[in-house]
This record gives sequence, structure tokens and C-alpha cells, in this order.
Amino acid sequence: MRPSGRHRVIAGVVALTVLMAACADDAHSTDPSTVALPATASSSATASSAIASSTPAGSRPTAEASPATGSSPSTVRPTAVAPSTPDPSPPATTTTWTSTSTTSVPPTTGAARTTTALSGVAGLATDALQVREIGRSVEDRPIVAVQRGTPGGVVVLVIGVIHGDEDDGVAILERLATAPVPEGVDLWLIESMNPDGQVRGQRGNANGVDLNRNFPFNWGPIAQPGDGEYAGTGPASEPETQGIVDFVSQLQPALGLWYHQDLFRIAPGDGFEGELKARYAELTGVPLLRITGGTYTGVAATWQRSVVDGVSFIIELGPTLSPDEANTHSAAVLDLAARVADA
Repeated sequence: MRPSGRHRVIAGVVALTVLMAACADDAHSTDPSTVALPATASSSATASSAIASSTPAGSRPTAEASPATGSSPSTVRPTAVAPSTPDPSPPATTTTWTSTSTTSVPPTTGAARTTTALSGVAGLATDALQVREIGRSVEDRPIVAVQRGTPGGVVVLVIGVIHGDEDDGVAILERLATAPVPEGVDLWLIESMNPDGQVRGQRGNANGVDLNRNFPFNWGPIAQPGDGEYAGTGPASEPETQGIVDFVSQLQPALGLWYHQDLFRIAPGDGFEGELKARYAELTGVPLLRITGGTYTGVAATWQRSVVDGVSFIIELGPTLSPDEANTHSAAVLDLAARVADA
């Protein structure tokens, strides 16, 4: 029998009452922490505002280059946590030495070192602690520094080429890339600071500037573009010079050796520098003679002595360098390095 209209109404009221009671029980028994509330426009805006107020303007993750001595600067720079203050404005200088390195072995005491093929040192394999790009040439070729030996030890820097058509020093650095380094010596090798000049077979860089007249100490305007001793438009006007200036200023080497040719001589000196020059001459047969015949302003080795408390001098090789002579010169470098470390 079908229920009458009155019965259906009563049944509906009863059912509704039961349903409302059940909902009330659920509301009291549910754990509020498990209830997902839909996000509203106002709540999203509040969250965004809170994030913005807790993050300094301009903050972002940065990669930081490690120092030249002490803890090894990794070739792949670590990504640091975003700084608590906004990043400073970029420095005014056009070139800095904090470029990304390409290969690294951490200098942990007693740790084995990895042998890696290095394009920056004549393609040789070496137990480098670090290979660091310290700058770029006019034509965007890398200028690379290789670290070997004892991190945090006495820093010795050797530069194979500054004039592009005087590159026999490369053979000496090839030997230094693999020879045993004396204990306590932090050895840095820069095969060439003038890769464009090497490619072109010319003395100056791609701008025709004699980089050994371009350093920012006692700089003077020499000649015009096209002249072999053209000093550039101003002190450290060239990117190659800027990269070396930044790097050496921070590295602070106790000994710096710069190879040239083909005058075949070393200028004599006084004091400890004179002793080291005399020792190098004795070991290699390069005579101690004054270097004359040019205008010597803005010279790299002289600049280095002006900013670093250490020894820095030029070695003028002869017109050619045999493999045996390259071995002799590399041994002389390591002998001097050991003497500086023991001084």
C-alpha cells in the first residue's frame, strides 16, 4: 500500500532529523589537523607577504670562489646559501680572478690525488690540486693557473709566456706540471698570459699591446699601435693584464718567475733576490748581465715587487731551448722554490 502524503512528510522529517544528528556527531569527532581547508585569495596573499618580508631584496644563491691558499678553491665552485644581506654591487674593475675552475682535487692531508688531463698546461696529466681560469684574453681565450704541491705553503708562481712570440718557457712549465714539488711549496703555473699573441705569433696581444709594458706600476705611454713596445691606452688597459693583476694581488707569491727570450741573461740583484738569481744562473748557465735596450715602464716583474713582499724576476732564455735545457730550467725553479720555503 502506498503511504499517504501525510505519512511521507512525517517520514521525511524523521530522516532529516537523524541526518542532522549524525553530522553534528562527525563535527565533534573529526581531528581538526586533518581537515584540508581550501586556500582563499586572502590567505594566499598573506603567505606571499610573509615570504617576501622574510627574504631580503636581491638575495639569491651565489657561487663563491675559494681563496688561493689554505683550503683548496674547488674547480667546480660550491653553491652557497643565499646571503642574509643583499648582494653587493659588482666591483668597478673590468676583470676579476674569481673565474670558474675546471678541475680540482681537495687538498686533504694524506688524501690521494687524482691524475687528470689538463688542457691548460700543454695537455699534460698532472696531480693538480686545482686548475683555475683567472681571466680571458681580448679574443676570449682562457688564461689558466694550475696549482700543485702543498696548499697553504710558500707560494711560488711561474709564468711561461708574456710575449706571444717568446714561448719556449712553455716547455719548462710542461716539466713543472709533473715534476715532484718540494715539501712546503704551493706551486702555481701559468703557461701563458698572452694566448692571442701565441696564436698570432706576435709579441703583443690581439690589440697589439706589449703586455710587459702595460702593468700599473711606473706605467708610461710608449709608442703607438703597431709598435713592438706599445704600452696600451693606460695602465692595465688590457684584459690579460687585469686578470694577472687581480690574481697575483690576492695570491701574494713569495717568488715569481717570468720567462722571456732571447737575450739569454738574468739581471743581477742584491740581497736575497740577488742570491736566488745567482743560484739560478749557476744551475742553468744563464749569465748574470744587465738587461738594456728598451724602455722599461709598466713591467710585470717590477709591478709584482711593488705589491707583494717577495722576490720577482725575469729570466731571458736564449733563441732556442732544447729538451735537456728545459729539464735543467725546471730543476732550477724547484731548487729556488725549496730555498724560499726554507728561508
